[in-house]
Amino acid sequence: MNKSIFAITSSVLQEQAADFEQYSIDEAFLTAPVSITEAKVLARNLKNQLARRVGVPVCVGVATSKTLAKLANKTAKKVPALGGVCVWDALPKERREALFATLPAAETWGVGARTTFKLEKMGIRTIGDLAAAPPHIIRKKFSVVLMRTVLELNGVSAIPLEQERVFKEQLIYSRAFSMPVETRQQMQQVLSIYAQRAAGRLSRGEQLAGLLTAFCGTSPFSSGQSHYPAVHIKLPGKTADPMILTRAAVQLLEKVDFGSVSYVRAGVMLSDLVPAGVHIPLEGLGYVHERRDIAGLLSQVQEKCGAGSLGLGLAGFAAPADWEMRRDMLSLRGTTHWNELVRVKIN
Repeated sequence: MNKSIFAITSSVLQEQAADFEQYSIDEAFLTAPVSITEAKVLARNLKNQLARRVGVPVCVGVATSKTLAKLANKTAKKVPALGGVCVWDALPKERREALFATLPAAETWGVGARTTFKLEKMGIRTIGDLAAAPPHIIRKKFSVVLMRTVLELNGVSAIPLEQERVFKEQLIYSRAFSMPVETRQQMQQVLSIYAQRAAGRLSRGEQLAGLLTAFCGTSPFSSGQSHYPAVHIKLPGKTADPMILTRAAVQLLEKVDFGSVSYVRAGVMLSDLVPAGVHIPLEGLGYVHERRDIAGLLSQVQEKCGAGSLGLGLAGFAAPADWEMRRDMLSLRGTTHWNELVRVKIN
């Protein structure tokens, strides 16, 4: 979803709600003091308005808690008869009980694989089992977060809306190499590429970084010398400038041992992140490449023409480097890449 569509969508949703939380790029929570009958009308109206004014098809789930609303939304997507709208409390009681009894606990919003494994050891396998679990036991054995989920499954609103989403505290771009990196020029190219890709991610997330950490390492299974050098660079100011980040990242070269050590992995971590609009440098003190949005330009060109289509310095190359991670077995990405859609021939 591009920025203009994102902004219009948010505007349409906020027109209909007492409270609003933009949860992700394609998902939001709304609060409205309405009855079940009114909720049906509001949900259908939201769906129709977004289709008419934005051109975005959506599904709407309505419930008394965020966790149940997520479950209702998932139900709306999977049951065609609902027409993309599911008001949880309007479903027949036996239908809700059947969903609770058949859906695995892993389908619950916020319940990951590790938590699922622990829950199964306790005999909690379905969403219904989790909803029936004593909240104080769940808090004792897991956390207050999962306890709130249990309360929410029982219709108690325990996870409030966030007026502003908290930005990520750090951003990491790290990859393993398809073949060991053993020369200074190779590692300089690695760090240049990774720093510029990280800058692109900062630009897309509208964030700036104040601290850069560059690192690389040998294989833990190698019988030779182990070496895991790293460098922490305090940036001169909050920035997403790819030139500044590249210059900072390549300082790792001073700590890397070449000639006797083979490196199989490297990465760049950006931390001390802030929203881009918060940090406004004084006139004349900003970064020229940042004012011209070079990071955004690089990101747009690479997204359209390929990862190796444009880069600064050693990051610019026509063909993938020998050390680049190979993805010969990568599955088709038909949901996000037009040229990878599954093709079917009908005779």
